[in-house]
Amino acid sequence: MKSNHYYLLHIQYLGFRFHGWAKQPKVKTVHHMVDRTLGYVFDHEDYKTLGGSRTDAMVSADQFVLELFLNTPITHEEKFLALFNLNLPSDIRALAIEETDGEFNIIQSPKAKTYLYLFAFGEKAHPFSAPFITTINAPLDIELMKVGANCFEGTHEYKAYCKKPSEKTNTQRTIDACEIVPNTFYTASFFPSPSYALRISGKGFMRNQIRIMMGELIRLGQNEITIDELKSSLFPDFTEHLSFIAPASGLILHQVSFD
Repeated sequence: MKSNHYYLLHIQYLGFRFHGWAKQPKVKTVHHMVDRTLGYVFDHEDYKTLGGSRTDAMVSADQFVLELFLNTPITHEEKFLALFNLNLPSDIRALAIEETDGEFNIIQSPKAKTYLYLFAFGEKAHPFSAPFITTINAPLDIELMKVGANCFEGTHEYKAYCKKPSEKTNTQRTIDACEIVPNTFYTASFFPSPSYALRISGKGFMRNQIRIMMGELIRLGQNEITIDELKSSLFPDFTEHLSFIAPASGLILHQVSFD
């Protein structure tokens, strides 16, 4: 599609009932719902959207950015945003829209993406917390997990942390920051207390990478592996496949920053 007008659309969504961002046949996805709503608002199909990230099934986003391509301009952006929100389902909200140009690349432009993985441990949590936070029904050594999280910072080999990487996949990735902190980001009366957040930032992540990283930190916190074993999994000669993928519903795309 040849376009003359380009916009960045900032949205947020609760991913619990969706099969991820990307369109898939016969299932509900965020991209499908966004495009269907745009078609209703515009009353035509002469547009295209492209997401700046791909979130898995049940993963949420507090800040998600997509690019909107149009042949005709949006003359009243505030009115468009209000109408768009009016017709979106309650678990998706548009935050802002801004015009950009044809040189902008939504895939290559993000400088960093910050994800949070919310978790707690101990007694079974209130069911209402299930869309937001994962509760591990066993003791965890949080201080040891904090040490483990810091081991991911820097440039390492993450082949073992990607589900089914292809031969063309660049599995060497740089993590700008990785830490476990008290969860002060999202709270509710039905959340388990205390709760924690794995906060991780980098330019890009592979399929299931963060959830497998969280899985290894949980194993570390349960003394199933040691710090040295965690470090060795980041070496190029590590050949094992790490199979513990932490549940999706604790993961949130928290922030996206651009160059």
